Amino acid sequence: MTSRNKPVVSRMDSITVLLYLLLCMIGLVAIFSVEYRSTDASYFLMNKSHMRQLIWLGISLFAGILIMFTDSKFFSSIAYLSYTICLFLLVVTIFAGVNVKGSHSWLGVGGLRFQPGEVGKIFTSLALAKFLSSPETNFATLKHRLIGAAFALIPFVLIVLQSETGLALVYLCFFFVMYREGLPHIIMIIAFSSIVLTLATLMIEKTMLLYIVTGLTIVAAVLMRKALKREVMLRVILISVWAICILFSQLIVPFTFKHVLQKHQIERIYTTVGQDVPDEYLPEAERGKARKTVSGYNVWQSKIAIGSGGFAGKGFLNGTSTKNEFVPEQNTDFIFCAIGEQFGFLGSAALVLIYLALMLRILFVAERQRSAFSRIYAYCVASILFMHFAINISMTIGLAPVIGITLPLLSYGGTSLLSFSILIFILLRLDADRQVMIR
Repeated sequence: MTSRNKPVVSRMDSITVLLYLLLCMIGLVAIFSVEYRSTDASYFLMNKSHMRQLIWLGISLFAGILIMFTDSKFFSSIAYLSYTICLFLLVVTIFAGVNVKGSHSWLGVGGLRFQPGEVGKIFTSLALAKFLSSPETNFATLKHRLIGAAFALIPFVLIVLQSETGLALVYLCFFFVMYREGLPHIIMIIAFSSIVLTLATLMIEKTMLLYIVTGLTIVAAVLMRKALKREVMLRVILISVWAICILFSQLIVPFTFKHVLQKHQIERIYTTVGQDVPDEYLPEAERGKARKTVSGYNVWQSKIAIGSGGFAGKGFLNGTSTKNEFVPEQNTDFIFCAIGEQFGFLGSAALVLIYLALMLRILFVAERQRSAFSRIYAYCVASILFMHFAINISMTIGLAPVIGITLPLLSYGGTSLLSFSILIFILLRLDADRQVMIR
């Protein structure tokens, strides 16, 4: 019997499945440890988060089974339609979204709530894979590169308008995929330079930064004076880079902080870089006054919890911070603290290795695909997982602002677990038919 004639379940990548289930089980254990109390009458109380997460895991596995018995070409055929519906829901959410912790990124249907931005990652992955794998697409042209960028940036902007900046940032991971498909190196250089310039803008007074950028430009001009005399275009590029840096640092970043980001987001960013929030970014009533911010409280308690775990941890259900609820949002955004405190450096390192193993396995699966659609979709899945993993763990140890990014498959949340599960099971279904050319 040839591989294509075998049952679809036997063609699933078993390593990916095992790593997926292992992370889901670790997540259930971590959520249970966060809310376990010795006075609980039972482990199976339905008002407990771990039981609700278990139900969502059952729903996710059922959805996965349905996906595995769906024709693999179906996902390519619905790519553009599902993306269009996603954009429609994101627009509706801006005006009719439920207010949850300051953002309007949730839609409520009766007693149920879901985030269109979470499931939108699935549809954006399918649409981008469809576009980049199309025979009509020539990604070497500026037109098609701009269209590819639009697939990621349109939902990014719509989610920012919902005051959910953290989730919006995840959509920037699709540029990693486009880089794999031929996006020029200069794009990544510009992106890295923008990050460095943004940090410099936050940490250096604007006038001083103006002098520094201008001084560096003059130094560059002196060092390249011979080339500048010969090449007019080189002079234009140098002046343009100087002008863009000045515009970015003096206008764009201040405008973003004043009119796009919310007060608590600004506080978190400045806390991360060890700076006080400038008066210009505060409401008029708070300017010029001595103030005490608690924006760094979560991170401070998170670092205490992780650090107290030491090398081997305090033991399962023995975490002081876990038991006494010192870390807010501990079963969602800060679930990594529960691992760090109870299982120490060894447990934390093991968890990181499991995530790295899953992402590397997905990249291996991506490179063995015959179909460009399947390969690109697999890179989308790996990029989304990496973005969530890197930002979540970075913010729990104080290396990134607290922006509300979940840890994939571990953090409590039905929409998050279901969306990651669907992402992975579609990949498994496409890989099961990896000898088929899907467009």
